[in-house]
Amino acid sequence: MLIGATALLLGGGGLAAYATTALAGNSTQDAMAGHSQHTASASTLSCPDVGERLRQVPRSAKLPVSKGLSALDKQVHDAYHKMMGGSGDSVLNGLKTQRAKTIKMMVTAISKDAKRPGYLLKMSGCTMKPVNEGAGAGGNDSTKSVQDGWYQGQTQNQTQDGGQVQGQDPGQVQDGGQAQDQNGGQQQGQPGGPSPDDFVDINNVQPNADAPPFAAPQGGNASTGTFTTECGRNEDGHFNSDNVIVTPGVSNGAHHTHDYVGNKATDAFANDNKLAASDTTCDNGDQSTHYWPVLRKLDGNAEQKPGAAQDANVGTTLTPATVTLTFRGSQSGEVRAMPRFLKIITGDAKAFTNGTKNANASWSCTGFEDRQLKDKYPLCPQGSQVVRTFAFQNCWNGRDIDSGNHRDHMAFSDQNGNCPQGFQAVPQLVQRITYDVPQGQSFAVDSFPEQLHKPVTDHGDFINVMPDNLMSKAVDCINNGQECT
Repeated sequence: MLIGATALLLGGGGLAAYATTALAGNSTQDAMAGHSQHTASASTLSCPDVGERLRQVPRSAKLPVSKGLSALDKQVHDAYHKMMGGSGDSVLNGLKTQRAKTIKMMVTAISKDAKRPGYLLKMSGCTMKPVNEGAGAGGNDSTKSVQDGWYQGQTQNQTQDGGQVQGQDPGQVQDGGQAQDQNGGQQQGQPGGPSPDDFVDINNVQPNADAPPFAAPQGGNASTGTFTTECGRNEDGHFNSDNVIVTPGVSNGAHHTHDYVGNKATDAFANDNKLAASDTTCDNGDQSTHYWPVLRKLDGNAEQKPGAAQDANVGTTLTPATVTLTFRGSQSGEVRAMPRFLKIITGDAKAFTNGTKNANASWSCTGFEDRQLKDKYPLCPQGSQVVRTFAFQNCWNGRDIDSGNHRDHMAFSDQNGNCPQGFQAVPQLVQRITYDVPQGQSFAVDSFPEQLHKPVTDHGDFINVMPDNLMSKAVDCINNGQECT
């Protein structure tokens, strides 16, 4: 029986019948029979992202703001589940009241030692978003060319007007709510996400990239070297549902489980001093922190990970087959060292409702990495592994190791490697993670429940805690065109 994630797609007047179908059945197939009747009206909650709009958070306000952001996520989580009763307007009104109170608290805390961000007070109201609108509903262009975004790490798959991946067999997703895999079997859907049309046979995707996203720049003035650090595959089982960058000081601030490699002390309460004093899983003494949401098999297993939330994230956690952490250079010239404790997040955990402005998901299969997917999960052929790749922002403002929204101090270069005015090139981190997923097994990334486990919400996080001499070695390798491991 599916637990927790069984009835999270909201379906208007037919919701109660769908929920009953999902809970009574012993398989995902039983639940999807009900889902097929209500997909047309299925919706999720869409709320303004307060965290993304933060510009300055003084030290005195960091903990209140962190608690506020976590509270906002919990309020959306609870409202999302209450909407199973079908009383949409009353739930939205109650949610707006809760959010207004929390946002006012955050504004008050910030204004004690910084300019009052009164604009945040207008962000309390939420709406219902039809699920079939897709991630681009936020008004952002979700079909930028691969060439324009490739080196930046913002690889986009080319889509047609109907949202279909180019080259996809139109018959792959059937009316019954099931997608056929490449062997003619059936890829089961999961109530609450992902849906069957979130998957695509990688064989039916047209090549859309000149080089894999982990390849070093070549030619011209490029700094062509690489520096690779080996930090294992989280064999030690370092899991928690914290987010030390976005919600420091708050347990379960992420509301989904993260996989960690590198620094062994990383949790919500790990400040820079604690990270600097910690042991690491990296074999070269690199104490940096790398983390990303776990990938789960959608097998209905409600497993408990140490410190992990069960916010509708259900299924057996997949251990990566490989984790490769590579720093590469700039297309336009030399890179300079990252400062110690620089914090970078890439991608957007709320991209399904926020739109794709900050989305940076990149999915593929080994042997097919000239085909990168932004908003689809790949179905890989026998012997091929699922690949997640995060190419991080590679331009730094030269001043700040963090910013109010954890984005403004970093930027992507353009396709020629040129950084925005006031920014300078630093080594670009590429996290490449592969998984042995049984053929025909559906899977999904952990997410906030209202994001429906959509592949576009994938994201990665990094805190640079390399000792200065190791960072200097990395920069020398990159600028001198060497391949150092």
